[in-house]
Amino acid sequence: MNQVTNKIVEKAKDIYENIKKKNKPELKSPIRALSNVRYDNDEGFFELNGSMKSRTLSASTVKTFAQTLKMMSLSKDLIETDDIATKREAYYVSKNWGDARFKEQTESDTVMDDVEAMFTVNREQLGFIPEEKGGEIAGRLIVVDKSPDTGKEIRIDCTKFGSGAYSIPSSVEELKFETNAKFILAIETAGMFQRLVKHNYWKKANCILISMGGVPTRACRRFIRRLSDNLKLPVLVFTDGDPYGFLNIYRTLKVGSGNAAHINKYFCVPQAKFIGITPQDIIDYKLPSHPLKDVDIKRIKDGIKNDPFVQHHKKWKRALRQLMEMKVRAEQQALAKHGLNFVISNYLPEKIKKPETWLD
Repeated sequence: MNQVTNKIVEKAKDIYENIKKKNKPELKSPIRALSNVRYDNDEGFFELNGSMKSRTLSASTVKTFAQTLKMMSLSKDLIETDDIATKREAYYVSKNWGDARFKEQTESDTVMDDVEAMFTVNREQLGFIPEEKGGEIAGRLIVVDKSPDTGKEIRIDCTKFGSGAYSIPSSVEELKFETNAKFILAIETAGMFQRLVKHNYWKKANCILISMGGVPTRACRRFIRRLSDNLKLPVLVFTDGDPYGFLNIYRTLKVGSGNAAHINKYFCVPQAKFIGITPQDIIDYKLPSHPLKDVDIKRIKDGIKNDPFVQHHKKWKRALRQLMEMKVRAEQQALAKHGLNFVISNYLPEKIKKPETWLD
């Protein structure tokens, strides 16, 4: 029996035995919030502090209790039949659960996250996959996958997609990699990724380009982590110069999030370095900028006050304070002020040669 199904069966047996003994069974899972994480620089990611939430079977909790058990059962079925379900499909499957069905997908997603945290596994191991794409790849990389029909290896050359790119699949655990690239460049926006692909930046810099498309999906983060670990490649991150790029995109990629603290060790990329756009870049490159929004200011203040990552890394605290004093934010595309391909001819080569300008 699969290790995850073993955990599900053991938990179900425990609940059954408690009910037989007329005891009230309970379900425990970690509290998933930034307030319940710690950051250990040696480990490189957010870890849970240990605070738990407990749901005891009672008249007021019976529906959520039943929904949790049904979600566990669905997961067991998926694993045993080697099948998968998207989060949306899992929500619709619940329509067959009578009074335990979910009214909205947000309810279904929360229970799925609770089950994931309860067993300290990722949802892909439970048979559930995300709806969104994992990201796109271009450059000096061969991905070795397997044919679902024959089981034979398939070699996918990421230099052979012309103006397109290889899409990261929802599950990346079985993939293997071959490359002679020097580093991975993870890029926030699809537009900037397309510019670098069109002009073969990966060839000039001998690198692998990865489009994160905003906050990177779990599959994208896991892909970068496995690729970097397996081939000992540095990971450089290139986002907009704003609090969202810093604290949502980069921070999530590097150390994870409070909500997923129980599985950050699988998905974060501790070796990632932030090359830009930094607040100092806005000054040095005289970039066009926009005023900080109220949400930006709130994000900076929250980061400085409450984020264990920012509190540990003094360079990030100084950078956020600098941005607050400047009262502006800048996009990657602002580099086009100096020419559409200034990012290729000047900005990236200059930044890569000066690690002292990076943020850890």
